[in-house]
Amino acid sequence: MEKVRTRFAPSPTGYLHIGGLRTALYGFLFAKKHGGDFILRIEDTDTARYVEGSVDIIYDTLKDSGIIYDEGPDIGGNFGPYIQSERKNIYLEYAKKLIELGGAYYCFCAPERIETLKDKEGNLRYDKHCLKLSKEEIEENLKKGVPYVIRQNVPEKGTGSYHDLVYGDISVDYKDIEDGILIKSDGMPTYNFANVIDDHLMGITHVIRGTEYLSSTPKYNLMYDAFGWERPTYIHLPPIMKDASHKLSKRNGDASYEDFVNKGYVKESIINYIALLGWSPKTTQEKMSLSELIEKFSLEGINKSPAIFDETKMKWLSGEYIKEMSDSEFVEKADRFLKESKVYGKYDLNKIAALLKTRIEIFSEIPDKINFLEEFGEFDIALFTHKKMKTDTDIAKAVLPRAREKFAKLDSFNFDTIHSAVMELVQEMELKNGQVFWTIRVAISGKESTPGGVMEIAELLGKEETLRRIDFSINLLNK
Repeated sequence: MEKVRTRFAPSPTGYLHIGGLRTALYGFLFAKKHGGDFILRIEDTDTARYVEGSVDIIYDTLKDSGIIYDEGPDIGGNFGPYIQSERKNIYLEYAKKLIELGGAYYCFCAPERIETLKDKEGNLRYDKHCLKLSKEEIEENLKKGVPYVIRQNVPEKGTGSYHDLVYGDISVDYKDIEDGILIKSDGMPTYNFANVIDDHLMGITHVIRGTEYLSSTPKYNLMYDAFGWERPTYIHLPPIMKDASHKLSKRNGDASYEDFVNKGYVKESIINYIALLGWSPKTTQEKMSLSELIEKFSLEGINKSPAIFDETKMKWLSGEYIKEMSDSEFVEKADRFLKESKVYGKYDLNKIAALLKTRIEIFSEIPDKINFLEEFGEFDIALFTHKKMKTDTDIAKAVLPRAREKFAKLDSFNFDTIHSAVMELVQEMELKNGQVFWTIRVAISGKESTPGGVMEIAELLGKEETLRRIDFSINLLNK
């Protein structure tokens, strides 16, 4: 088997959409699984849609997500340039060669004439008018500098057939394929031409892309065949839907990788989840590292039916990654969100990490979970009443002064000493654990739910702040 070479060829038209990132990921996984090369090529010939800064977003997203390419515009390689606008002269040369081979022709039709060929829906079916021009007429027009495009010469009869490794045998009638433009009037190639030339010259063996290209692949094959080149192997991927009837789409403003990172998703979980959108491993394992994805990836697992993007599932996966982090790793990766919570530099962040790891799924949940450490004041004393814990404000009024006495006497204020003091109180007052634990936790947090219980929170707050909060709550109860 020849060395596998796959490519990701995005257009720099804004952020990197989830569908595009999945295409890149599958190309990367397939190449690495087979010991091959993964190439990044920037397809920037559509200058009207170019967005400043998009190329850097593509570089940064791929590298940040672990999808490392072997060749590309910023790292070079043996098949450059890897930016289409820098290959302009190559395309014109091959377009002229295709004209000689009968696979294309010059079209000098003015835009006004082209407009008359459109149907009511605005669809164009070019009538091959310029295919009938004599060699002399063509040369005369070129000599005069008459503006032209170069069109593909698609047969008027017959069928274009090929085999796709996911969707099987595909056939499209040539009568349904228009004589599309290969070289525009400004000399720039269209995607439909440039991708064929580049894939061949860069030695791409497997073309991995979305199903929207299933019906246009026969026109690409006409060019491969006309040049006498070997066709690549095709792998088309099912669409990603945001619900049963709407595709996930960059044009509709659907979220990007960067958006999810900013929301606080663990980066590895995003890639892990995207890998499962349209591909099923031969295992029940869902949480997989990039190296595990490479090892398990197979084309047989790619589904034909559309994949529904389920953010709840991705959030669950993110939580699974968080649970497995060490405290220090959590602090490092959650740095921005910890700073947003205003606890930075005031509390032991490793202890906060230990409390939060099993209680959040994405890092952006951190500020809400721990804001009570900084923001403590008036709260509804109804929180002291809890049916299941069998607590109420009367129990709170009895427990809190006694708890304050116990805590005030502690020379060392840590989890173990706080626990001992609370358990002594439970026995002395002949109450249930929950009655005492719930009451003190509410008194020092002002919250119905917190990450961690009395011991963890009191230890974090420290003795002085814990006593201050108990005093505050006693006053609140006695108002």
